[in-house]
Amino acid sequence: MKAPHAGGGFNPPEPTEKGGPDYGRFLEAMRALQDHARAADAPAEVIGKAADALQDVCDLLAPFDTDEWSSPSGRRLDLPMRGNLLPVPMKLKKDDDGRLRGWARFRRFHLGRNGAAHGGAIALLFDSVLGTASWVLTGGPYQRTAYLHVNYRQIVPIDKELQVEAWVSRTEGRKIFVETTVCDGDTVLTDAEALFVVLKPGQP
Repeated sequence: MKAPHAGGGFNPPEPTEKGGPDYGRFLEAMRALQDHARAADAPAEVIGKAADALQDVCDLLAPFDTDEWSSPSGRRLDLPMRGNLLPVPMKLKKDDDGRLRGWARFRRFHLGRNGAAHGGAIALLFDSVLGTASWVLTGGPYQRTAYLHVNYRQIVPIDKELQVEAWVSRTEGRKIFVETTVCDGDTVLTDAEALFVVLKPGQP
């Protein structure tokens, strides 16, 4: 029997090719399924057939459930978001001025109402963006979110590529203060600030 993982902190996941060459296609199909589930206005018989098909998929995958340390999710460095289904799709890179810049795109699955991304999905994006900025721009080590403050300034649309920028505003010992904006062209739609705290050895 496999021994349980010791856990603690953010034990670095080793890069893996688990899931094979179709893992990215599998995840993209899952994202599309989430979009369809949010959007579909199908007849009852179609929903019934879809539920049966999804149950078949669940039954197919269930024997292979494993712990977070063994799953390829979050460890596929060759895939967007490292193959993690949870985060809002985004891509960031470090510029010469020491800031992260890139894009994010909320999907139909992230819809709140009236074409706007759900506020919780925006906070989810910011936690990912600011956590990435805190780690990349300070060179690590592992950190956790202490607080996240979001300003909802404008409607944030779904199904549109938006511009993201993030930077470290200051550090105080183990405390790292980071800020970010999401823009549509020159218009700031929403912004946030957060505090990340560097973990002590062995901290969960």
